[in-house]
Amino acid sequence: MPMMTRRTFLAAGGGVVAALGYGGTAAAADPVRIGQQPLKLGSDRDGVLFVPKGYTPEVATPLVLMFHGAGGTGLGVSYTFEVADDLGILVLAPDSRDEATWDFLVHGYGEDVEFIGLALKDTYARCNVDRKRMAIAGHSDGASYALSLGIGTGDTFGKIMAFSPGVMRPAEVHGKPKIFISHGLSDPIMPIDVTSRTFVPRLKKLGYDVTYREYEGRHGVTPAIVREGFEWFRN
Repeated sequence: MPMMTRRTFLAAGGGVVAALGYGGTAAAADPVRIGQQPLKLGSDRDGVLFVPKGYTPEVATPLVLMFHGAGGTGLGVSYTFEVADDLGILVLAPDSRDEATWDFLVHGYGEDVEFIGLALKDTYARCNVDRKRMAIAGHSDGASYALSLGIGTGDTFGKIMAFSPGVMRPAEVHGKPKIFISHGLSDPIMPIDVTSRTFVPRLKKLGYDVTYREYEGRHGVTPAIVREGFEWFRN
């Protein structure tokens, strides 16, 4: 797994581990409510927080930090909300700063990491998040970002869900998160033979606990695979 040097990484993004929720507080934009709501942290590009129907402030609730695919926004991961509602999981889905995709796929970690850190701190202030049950996840470019960023923040996010990833390029390695990877057999966008079928053996060789699912399909993730991934995280 090719990696940036620590010095380059820290200069680019201020450090992923520091940015993604260690210390600091944030004033919540609005009181949290059940269902889908905007983050209200950005102007043109912002993001979405989904709060399940069973949420209560008295109970620490697991959280999935979910990344959209290329050219999308946080609203693009709304296909996860029904499952999250059933399982009692918060979903935080920020928008990438660039309309095209996530920062590290263009020029390296930077402004997206900073915004994600801000979104996490805001969510911690608004919701009772179970810090011991957090996952980082995504589909397509979002899966590449989740897989790469997640390996570097394994002591914050105990699990990673990567639905059809195309790139695995961590900047650092922290912790040993458990990993769920899925991929469509006929994916024309991120061909399975040069992506997941390459990533999974490498990760296992490095000692990661990897659950891998191949399914009949193309690039889109199926509802059954989404549910399996979220149930894997929740259990």
